[in-house]
Amino acid sequence: MTKVVIIGGGPGGYEAALVAAQLGADVTVVERDGIGGSCVLTDCVPSKSLIATSTRTTYVRESSSLGIHIPEAEGDDPAVEVDIDQVNGRIKRLARAQSDDTRARLIKEGVEVIAGEARLVDPHIVAVDDRRIRADVVLLATGAHPRELPTAAPDGERILTWRHIYDLQELPERLIVVGSGVTGAEFASAYQALGSDVTLVSSRKLVMPTQDSDAAEVLEDVFARRGMTVLSQTRAESVVRTEDGVRVTLSDGRTVDGSHCLMTVGMIPNTEGLGLEEAGVRLGQGGFVEVDRVSRTTVPGVYAAGDCTGVNMLASVAAMQGRIAMWHALGEAVAPLQLSTVASTVFTHPELAAVGISEDDIRSGRVDGRVVTLPLNTNPRAKMNEVTEGFVKLICRQHTGIVLGGVIVGPRASELILGVSIAVQQRLTVDDIAHTFSVYPSLSGSVTEAARSLMLASPE
Repeated sequence: MTKVVIIGGGPGGYEAALVAAQLGADVTVVERDGIGGSCVLTDCVPSKSLIATSTRTTYVRESSSLGIHIPEAEGDDPAVEVDIDQVNGRIKRLARAQSDDTRARLIKEGVEVIAGEARLVDPHIVAVDDRRIRADVVLLATGAHPRELPTAAPDGERILTWRHIYDLQELPERLIVVGSGVTGAEFASAYQALGSDVTLVSSRKLVMPTQDSDAAEVLEDVFARRGMTVLSQTRAESVVRTEDGVRVTLSDGRTVDGSHCLMTVGMIPNTEGLGLEEAGVRLGQGGFVEVDRVSRTTVPGVYAAGDCTGVNMLASVAAMQGRIAMWHALGEAVAPLQLSTVASTVFTHPELAAVGISEDDIRSGRVDGRVVTLPLNTNPRAKMNEVTEGFVKLICRQHTGIVLGGVIVGPRASELILGVSIAVQQRLTVDDIAHTFSVYPSLSGSVTEAARSLMLASPE
């Protein structure tokens, strides 16, 4: 029986463990914080739970055009109140329940779960405290943690990373979010909806610079409409505590005062102290574990998955890397990781989801293709729900019509993108989508409508 030891119990680790157990391996998972790792306990699950509350709040505040009116508040009290202590309590309970459920599933499948910190003694021996475990296959799935700036050291009270915010007992009155990538944009959007006065510090011209530029423009317009201040093309040089809050000094010389500052300036892999380099595992720039498309490291029998590899840091990618590692290690047929088919979502309100190639690839000439964009405000279901912002963008190959990618900005874009993802994965054509029934009325109808537009368009 093959012995598999997995260091880290996040999505990359626990999904790998389930596959390995299914294939008959003797599996041990070592996790220091709890099964699910930071994804479940402090990052993805908690943040999306917070966003679920903020989204409901937005729907309530913006429902007057549907004939739903909130009685005017008295004095300075807000019409919609958010009990952040209650919100955070629910988030922590939900995260712990998800962790417990996943742990129970692993144990049911025969996986040994050890609480502790592990390191490699050599490529086939894993040390956990005083215990030594011999392994035929080792999977590194140790994740990453928030990057900290020496001039903005978090204190957990006023200067925060996203792992501190669920301990807040009061809603930040004036929140400064530093960093306008996906994480910064999500938290800025959420706290603005919950009632904080939010300032977002962005080093780029547009927020979310790695996303579709049309989508970023829509979301930045939504942020402005809802009262958020976006300070573009500037960086935070330092963050210090003041008598009643924080002061952020920007690279252009300006200062911004707030009650709290949330730092979202990247991730650092959890690869220190694991004995990786001593065991021959090569680390790349930034300390990330180097892997190939079947999750192999530079050492035979040692694999890696998830954020510690720096490969598209998404829970879905971590899980797939872990599965691929076990399929490969245990002799199953396996297809290498295809990043071009990975769907991603920014959980702002509205959401932004994308898959496949971008419109920039078409504009630059890197890919010979066609693009169509349909605004959601022409969609009948969107009109019924007073959705005025967002769009569906579909991209296909110029002559064959094979679907290459797409972008959706709108409510539940994270759900709507699945149809486009299937088309990209299975190399369907716009004709295939155009001839597929969609519900009427539905937001997904805009996907089939976009396909019909591309099907009918005459290639140049």
